Amino acid sequence: MDLYRDPYPIYAEARRTRGLTFVPELDAWLVSRREDVREVLGKPELFSSAGALRPDRLPGKAALSELVKGVGGVQAVLSADGEAHRRLRRPLTRGLSPARVAAVLPYVTERAEALAASFAGDGEVEWMAAYAGPLPAAVIGHVIGLDPADTPGAIRGAQRAEELLFTELDEAGQVAAAKEIVALQHLLDGYARARRREPRDDVFTEMVRELAPGSGDLTLDQRKEIVSNIQNLLLAGHLTTTALLGTVVLHLLRDRRQWELLRERPELVPVAVEEAARFEAPVQGFRRTVTAGVTLGGTELRKDDVVFVSYASAGRDADPGARPDVFDIGRTPLRSLSFGHGPHGCPGSQLAKEQVRVTLEILMREFPGLRLARAEVSMAPTLIHRSPEALHLTW
Repeated sequence: MDLYRDPYPIYAEARRTRGLTFVPELDAWLVSRREDVREVLGKPELFSSAGALRPDRLPGKAALSELVKGVGGVQAVLSADGEAHRRLRRPLTRGLSPARVAAVLPYVTERAEALAASFAGDGEVEWMAAYAGPLPAAVIGHVIGLDPADTPGAIRGAQRAEELLFTELDEAGQVAAAKEIVALQHLLDGYARARRREPRDDVFTEMVRELAPGSGDLTLDQRKEIVSNIQNLLLAGHLTTTALLGTVVLHLLRDRRQWELLRERPELVPVAVEEAARFEAPVQGFRRTVTAGVTLGGTELRKDDVVFVSYASAGRDADPGARPDVFDIGRTPLRSLSFGHGPHGCPGSQLAKEQVRVTLEILMREFPGLRLARAEVSMAPTLIHRSPEALHLTW
């Protein structure tokens, strides 16, 4: 649908319209203005995260009969509120702390340079498949604590979960996806029990310690909760960064002046990262459910009403004189909510930004003549992550 391919015209119209706009395709009230977005994200007691990521597709009976064979399917941090949210978030905050991110940077750089070297002599590359996907996959697997041999399959299983819930698959496709999801869950379950026996310095160990305190064997409920939250982290830690790696390169090269400015002034790399996140939020937004009657942006909402909180629209809500609909790394940075705000702000945002920073530094050094090989670029038809479906580059 048009909304999923290019939501920005709808966001712009909603910002111009008094009150909130109800969008039938979302079956929710669109929260499009920056201050309204901040208000919702800052008041979790009035706007519950339950159902934050409502599926576009519901699996059929055949797929469901496969999914029940897995270990997972319980609440993850994304859809939790209150103390449950704080408990599920604590191991992520520790595991993705600034010190942990700094410690993983040598690995990020090594993997980034190896990927770039793998196609440097080819003269062209499809960026999303060759780099933007593989780098975040390797990094999140490393941070979580997966064996490198297990990481590709784990990432594939996480992606299949997204496909099952957000793309149209026939029955055979749904069953195949469900089987891969179940295989992933059993793999992660094995890791959870191994970390109970032998703790390590990784996010998996942090998750086990927080969600299953003690030293005895993990209960089935504990295993399900650990697996569900690691599975969520695999997907979130991969797709968000992949999307940002795609859009930052796309917009820097679409307007050649931006790429040349960055090469002339490499100190603008951090600004370019922030501008890319603002201009094309990697996650467009999440749903919230109203817990009590409240007025938001001039619209009266009732208990159980659903709002779609658009991080992407908030990023372009600025004075027209600032040209918020223009990608410009030379501007005074505009404030962004692209990684959320408040209790549910993304705990992995710094890790994502560091991967983009390292990438831009490598591209400027190794591929100064980088340019788009094809002018037409299609964006993935989803609001879960905003990224090019394919990005063909040459140099």
